[in-house]
Amino acid sequence: MKVFINQRIPEVGLELLKQENIEIIFPKTENESREEYLQNCKNADILLNVGKNKFDKYFFNQCPNIKAIALFSVGFDNVDLNEATQRNIPIGNTPDVLSKATSDIAFLLMQMISRKAGYYMEKVKSGNWKDFDAVEQLGQQLYGKTLGIFGLGRIGFEMAKKCKNAFDMNIIYHNRNHNEQAENKLDAQYVSFEELIKTSDVISIHANYTKEQLVIFNQSIFDQMKSNCIFINTARGGFQNEKDLYEALESGKIWGAGLDVTNPEPMEKDNLLLKLSNVCVLPHIGSATVEARNGMAKLAAENIIAFSKGEKMPNCANPEVYKN
Repeated sequence: MKVFINQRIPEVGLELLKQENIEIIFPKTENESREEYLQNCKNADILLNVGKNKFDKYFFNQCPNIKAIALFSVGFDNVDLNEATQRNIPIGNTPDVLSKATSDIAFLLMQMISRKAGYYMEKVKSGNWKDFDAVEQLGQQLYGKTLGIFGLGRIGFEMAKKCKNAFDMNIIYHNRNHNEQAENKLDAQYVSFEELIKTSDVISIHANYTKEQLVIFNQSIFDQMKSNCIFINTARGGFQNEKDLYEALESGKIWGAGLDVTNPEPMEKDNLLLKLSNVCVLPHIGSATVEARNGMAKLAAENIIAFSKGEKMPNCANPEVYKN
């Protein structure tokens, strides 16, 4: 079978594929055009996709030879799963291996915003480090505060565990289902979305994104948050209305925001959020550790290898295909 890998991945994944004598197709140029990308997909049996390419009816019609897709990500919101399942195309993903790394970024952003680290770093860089001022731009402590998790899955659990252990924070969460592990180990409390918004000192998004949740965090929601609330998003930028977020931050309705994802992405350099001292934006680096990326490459390769042998993908976003 031929596998098209549209961007470079860690060597550990490539070695696994080579050991199974799977033919690998790479882009001919670093900045491959959309037409070149589609042509490579047409010539392959399996796609190992890195990035935000969309997989819908149009794509599947354009690339009828694609029999399986291995995503280099845990999220699969860029895939029309119903369309893929109807065509009997399994979609592999890479859960678990990036949970700790991504939660690290959420934890980092929370602390940076709480202590206004970005503001003070700019003061140092600009040569504006002045004498001690007892009341200038004070941060806030996190000890004993309430962390609200929107979407308490694997990554959310790691974030909650860090906050509980480091700052003895109270953990509340809103999910589609109860997370008994979090309730038993972290004393986490399931609450309504409304209560999460109104009572949290920190709100951290870790949910799987769906179209129904497009800009669910908007003006009406920001208006209900506490004035000291820190908004953290390391999931998907589509959860937030950035115009409304800017107005909430600029007016002081909420304390600050730490974002590893933006809407759209990449963020334009003249985005108004970047002009605020109570905002920290990172370029979607949640999984950017050697350990996490190696793990993702390994899982993606294992999904491909299993499919090539006629076996079920170990990590499949649409397991229904195996029931057809």
